[in-house]
Amino acid sequence: MTQNVIGVVLCGGEGRRLRPLTYYFQKAMIPIGSQQKPLLEYIVRLMKYHGINNIVMLVGYKGQQIVNYFNNGERYNVKISYVWDDPSFGGNGGALYNAYLKGVFDSAENILVYYGDILSDINLTEMLKFHEEGGFAATLALSPNYRVAVGVAELNGHEVVEMVEKPPLGKPVTIGILAVRRRALELLHELAEVKKEIDIMGDLIRALIERKFKVGGYLTTAFWFDLGTTEAYEKLDPSDVDKKFSFLFQE
Repeated sequence: MTQNVIGVVLCGGEGRRLRPLTYYFQKAMIPIGSQQKPLLEYIVRLMKYHGINNIVMLVGYKGQQIVNYFNNGERYNVKISYVWDDPSFGGNGGALYNAYLKGVFDSAENILVYYGDILSDINLTEMLKFHEEGGFAATLALSPNYRVAVGVAELNGHEVVEMVEKPPLGKPVTIGILAVRRRALELLHELAEVKKEIDIMGDLIRALIERKFKVGGYLTTAFWFDLGTTEAYEKLDPSDVDKKFSFLFQE
């Protein structure tokens, strides 16, 4: 299954919510764990662990840091190539469309898209099997355990009768990882004609659903952490990272 899959990492954004760190680092290159390896290395190693050996990095802001560190991927026994963002196509969907136009996905049946600020130990093999067996045009990785970041009040009229601190949302949330069939990316042509900035979730996935394409939801209880803000980065315990991801560094 993974032989027909190309892994794509979205790592071209400026990471404004991570400033001032991203004045100096590309956001996917921020160091984590006690070994201070870049977040992006964990993503590459996870893909390799699940047999995804062809990886395309969509780069832009401070992208040379990524190229200098990963080169052609030989150090990780994978093939890594790069597509530089084109300012003609905005948003993460625009970056994906730019790569699609350049033909880098032509050899693949499926594309595994991974947002470059997400740390996860998700079982990509199971997710791709679910995607393939379900015959989905796209499959979203979803977490059922997301908790609201604030306290929630239960009201009786205007009187607060109960407070629940950070309750479960009650609905699955996207975690920045998805599989999409190459032919489904043809919809990006239409989106690019009417939008200067294309968002993968808000535009492409929504368009697939509206056109009655089958979109799967792969529920996972895997660990995932969005490192998109300085507050989140400060909360990430290096020892927790070491424990959860030691399997990626076993020779």
